[in-house]
Amino acid sequence: MTTAFVFPGQGSAYAGMAKELLALRPDLADTYYRTADDLLGIPLARICLEGSPRELDDPAVAQPAIFLTSIAVLEVLRGEGLRPDAVAGHSLGEYAALVAAGVLEWTEALWLVRLRGELVATVGDRIGSATAAVIGPTRADLARMCAEARAATGQVVEVAGDNEPRQTVVSGQAEAVAHATDAARAAGARVEWLHTGGPFHSSLLGEAEAEFTETLIATEFRDPAVPLVSGVTGGWVATAAEAAVALRGQLTSPVRWTGAVGTLAAAGADRFVEVGPGRVLGGLVRRILPGARVHSTHTPEGLALAVDELTTATV
Repeated sequence: MTTAFVFPGQGSAYAGMAKELLALRPDLADTYYRTADDLLGIPLARICLEGSPRELDDPAVAQPAIFLTSIAVLEVLRGEGLRPDAVAGHSLGEYAALVAAGVLEWTEALWLVRLRGELVATVGDRIGSATAAVIGPTRADLARMCAEARAATGQVVEVAGDNEPRQTVVSGQAEAVAHATDAARAAGARVEWLHTGGPFHSSLLGEAEAEFTETLIATEFRDPAVPLVSGVTGGWVATAAEAAVALRGQLTSPVRWTGAVGTLAAAGADRFVEVGPGRVLGGLVRRILPGARVHSTHTPEGLALAVDELTTATV
């Protein structure tokens, strides 16, 4: 049995996401959260313990908070002597996956996550953006609906990723997204609005991508020490250069999560550990690979069960 650690994206944020974890391991507050407070100048420790949902509407806050909580959970797993056979991350989660693979130091990744959130929030505020998950239509059908919405509204809406075979995300300007999702509902789809704070994984972030690239060029990337799958390509990342290219294109490229999970499965992965807050990603993996063993770590009970089963599996 091969174990993959997978790291969640922004949809996994919730108020108090680190409260139980830090009650279990108070030392992590100083090691990660208060260090991050000092580095970024925002009260992430407080927000992750008792922040309001409103505070987490801002991607420049929510994204570092999720990243930090994922890294703290990773530290707990490592402290138990557990190591993954491969790693991958969904959107934002790719940054934690890069840390887990040894490609980036966690403080380097934290700076990138913060900048990414700020850049996207700026675009979102300026253009009035929206993001939605559409359950039902095929990706091809939804792409057609997006094209029709663009023609009808003169605004941008695009397929921003496939979460699993029957769930596709669309992102763009609010009026166009509403037009596309209305068409999807009329065809029998279910729509769930996502609070991302900006048009992630769309061409609207072209200027943000250019500015982000300047910071990436000044960041030291290392070759992966653990097999790593990119959510941008759905394929393996073998070198530091490939990791940097994937991050550069991530803002404007759709997430290929179904492909990423398929790549892990093809390499033998049949146990997946969702490392971080929430259990959204675990649900997606179950729908992509119904036979896979999936562990969530967002509660002390879930974390303890994952540690127990992974420890038993490696004996």
